Amino acid sequence: MHTREEQLAAFDRLLTIMDELRERCPWDRKQTFESLRQNTIEETYELTSVILKKDMDEICKELGDVLLHIVFYAKLGSETGSFDIADVCERLCDKLVFRHPHVYGTVKANNENEVEQTWEQVKLKEKGGNKTVLAGIPESLPSLVKAYRIQDKARNAGFDWDEREQVWDKVKEEIAEFEQEISNLDADKQEAEFGDLMFSLINAARLYKIKPDNALERTNQKFIRRFNYLEQTAHKQGKDLSQMTLDEMEQIWQEAKRIENA
Repeated sequence: MHTREEQLAAFDRLLTIMDELRERCPWDRKQTFESLRQNTIEETYELTSVILKKDMDEICKELGDVLLHIVFYAKLGSETGSFDIADVCERLCDKLVFRHPHVYGTVKANNENEVEQTWEQVKLKEKGGNKTVLAGIPESLPSLVKAYRIQDKARNAGFDWDEREQVWDKVKEEIAEFEQEISNLDADKQEAEFGDLMFSLINAARLYKIKPDNALERTNQKFIRRFNYLEQTAHKQGKDLSQMTLDEMEQIWQEAKRIENA
C-alpha cells in the first residue's frame, strides 16, 4: 500500500491532469454539469456491478472513473467561482465530524445499532440539513433502492416493527389484497396493490439485513447464466428455443442448476 505522501501526490497529479484536459482537450472543454450527469449515473452503476462481482481490480478501475467525475465537477465549479475541490473536501469533512459525535464528541455509541438510532436526529439538527425525516431521498433513485431508504429512515425515527417476524403478517396481508384485485380485474388497483406487496417484501429484506437490490441483481445474474446455458445447449442440439417444448427446456434448465450447484 502507498504512504500518505504518495496518496496525496497521486491526487495532486489527478488535479493537474484535470486542469490540462480542461484547457487543451476539445471534448473536455465542452463538458458541463448537465452533459456529464448521465455518464456519472452510468459510471456509478458500473461500480456497483463490479462490487457485487467482488472483482478488486475492476473495483479499483471503476472507482477511478467515479473519482474523475467528482474532480471534473469540482473543476467546473472552480471556473465559475462557486466552489473547488478543497470546498468539496472541507464540507464533507465538516459533515462527517458533525454526524459522528460518538467519535468527535461526547455521545456514547457502543455498537452499530446505537449509531444508526441517532443518525437521523443528528442530521435534522445539522445547519441546512433535512427538515423532515424523509427529506433528502433523491427523487431519481431507482424505486427499489428508494423504498429501502424510506423504510430505513423511518426506522431511525423509531417507526418500525417491535419484532422482525411481525413483517410476515404484513406480507401475507398484502398478498391477499393483491389476489383480491386480480380477481376484480381492476388493472389500476392491481398495480397499486402489487406496489404495496413489493414494499412489504423490501421491508422484510431490510429487517433481515438483506439488501434487496443486491439480492435481485444476484438472481438476475443467475437467471442470465442459466438461460444462456439453455440457449447454448439447444443450439448444440440443433434446436431453436421457439421450437422446443417447455418440458424440454425445463430439463436443460435443471441441468444448468445442477452444474451451478455442484
